[in-house]
Amino acid sequence: MKIAWDGAKSLIFSMHSGSFHSSELLGSLLAGDIHMGILTDDMKRIVREQRLGYIATVCPDGTPNLSPKGTTAVWDDDHLMFADIRSPQTVQNIEHNPSVEVNVVDPLVRKGYRFKGPGVVHRSDEVFQRVCQTYRDKGLTIEIRAVVLIRVERALPLISPAYDRGETEGQVKDRWRRYWRKLWEEVEE
Repeated sequence: MKIAWDGAKSLIFSMHSGSFHSSELLGSLLAGDIHMGILTDDMKRIVREQRLGYIATVCPDGTPNLSPKGTTAVWDDDHLMFADIRSPQTVQNIEHNPSVEVNVVDPLVRKGYRFKGPGVVHRSDEVFQRVCQTYRDKGLTIEIRAVVLIRVERALPLISPAYDRGETEGQVKDRWRRYWRKLWEEVEE
């Protein structure tokens, strides 16, 4: 294993799986058992800028459920959150099986992250009140039925295969910008 430092944050990078992991081992590696969050500044930036996360949960019958959430946000260095505005199936699934994966991707550069960990539903407790206030401070005025905090235990980068062909981020961005412009021009006609 190799520890990768990102300013004051640290992660454990597994050479075997090619992924970042939150780990109890990290505390023992640092003097004073200091906890450092798994979410890097870049991960937080992507979530903050994109806001739309695709939340995958498991239905009681074992089938997958995927639901876009426009309220996906960073709660702290270890947690993502989203508000239940119209998410009854997603929330029920998390209450039945807390396993959650969140994908957040910049659609122009075709890069982002996948986050995995358990979700916890909050409806009327202090966490619910604090998260609701956070959304109100950001201008959300619609009723929130519940909030979900996801403790990120694993974070992996998502990168388009276009980069495997040697394209630069600028080239990928320009191609997708042209695509979206053409699409919107057709819609507006």
